[in-house]
Amino acid sequence: MVIRSAEFVTSAVKPGQYPEGDHPEVAFAGRSNVGKSSLINRLINRRNLVRTSSTPGRTQLINFFLINGALSLVDLPGYGFAKVPARVRATWGPMIRTYLQTRDNLRGVVLLLDLRRVPGEQDLDFLTWLKEEEIPCLPVATKADKVKPSKIGPALAELKRALPQGSPEPILFSALTGRGRKEVWEALRPLIEPT
Repeated sequence: MVIRSAEFVTSAVKPGQYPEGDHPEVAFAGRSNVGKSSLINRLINRRNLVRTSSTPGRTQLINFFLINGALSLVDLPGYGFAKVPARVRATWGPMIRTYLQTRDNLRGVVLLLDLRRVPGEQDLDFLTWLKEEEIPCLPVATKADKVKPSKIGPALAELKRALPQGSPEPILFSALTGRGRKEVWEALRPLIEPT
């Protein structure tokens, strides 16, 4: 995809704060510190449109970004380990669930999984929930640059074995090198282009 424009639109915690518009929307989800913000920045060829942090849990709101005036990318708060108060973390589940269940123009979710780790219970529960809700999911194995080339194949095979049967094939991705950028856009095309 050729990126002509990319802009932050708004942050939200409830439906009344979501931006208006009926253009297709893709959400990005995953554990805290799995690289959601870095992946979005790499996809749109911007360094700092989506703020990144080495501290898990910095994304605490649902953040909307408009691409080419025609596509919305949505950065969701991470689940799992995050250096935020438990009461704040507890609000993320209902906030994310409400967004995913009520957003009519949502076309799918990119679920980020760290290639260096076997998917945890929260990853698998989230994947199962998306399937039950019939929300298309694209798994992406992030941080491929942090794995030795000789270990990538075995790590990817282990990740695939951990996913529920029938899950889509994970795409290898590196925000540092750009590996997988083209493949992610190609996988998203059927979801975001008019039929």
